[in-house]
Amino acid sequence: MPKTTPKKTVKTVKKVSKKLQKVVKTAKVSGLSVPVYDLKGAQVKKMVVPKEIFSTQASDKLLAQYVRVYLANQRQGNASSKTRAEVRASTRKIYRQKGTGRARHGAKSAPIFVGGGVAFGPRPRDFSLKLNKKQRRKAFFYALSLQYKEGNIVGLVDKSLEIEPKTKGFVSLLRSAQLADKKVLLVMPEAKKNNLVLASRNIPGVSVTNAVSLNTYEVLNSDKIVFVGKALEALTNHFLKKHEN
Repeated sequence: MPKTTPKKTVKTVKKVSKKLQKVVKTAKVSGLSVPVYDLKGAQVKKMVVPKEIFSTQASDKLLAQYVRVYLANQRQGNASSKTRAEVRASTRKIYRQKGTGRARHGAKSAPIFVGGGVAFGPRPRDFSLKLNKKQRRKAFFYALSLQYKEGNIVGLVDKSLEIEPKTKGFVSLLRSAQLADKKVLLVMPEAKKNNLVLASRNIPGVSVTNAVSLNTYEVLNSDKIVFVGKALEALTNHFLKKHEN
């Protein structure tokens, strides 16, 4: 066997490392990615997104079930009407039983009279429905995957959080990035008030949420989903690393 010198081993290691770097670069390029825009609305780079979230499969029935459960849980169920027993009215007999030619009545609180009780009216009730955690998580990933396939997910650079807190500047950013006149959902890395939130809160169609609070209904109800800064990283840490075990 020929002996290898340290210099040769170093050269071979360098060659292997270069090949590995090329393989990693090609893997990143061939993987899932979304465009990232700067403050001028120009595409600066592409951001790699995890396949576990943006390339999943599920049934449309699961999404329909999630939307039904979500909307049902938004109902408060506080509507209430008073019955004839709860209405404040006199209990005396309003007129005699016979001889008037009219129907017999015992009190003014009957539903037929103005100010009387309500027959079969609404009462406080609980409209909430349940969906288990695995179904909610699967529906959430599937909704993001559908939006990704349609090209509705983009990113914004970190400097966008330091934008001038004026509506005019953010509107010009939306126009240059072709996001104007659409339902845009801004996903922030944290639930904190910043200049971007101040600049976007008066624009109709633009809503703001943080990565941890993002849900399936907001994803489906938006035309474009914009991950600001490290929002995608926060989303990945919350929904993937939290469930590794």
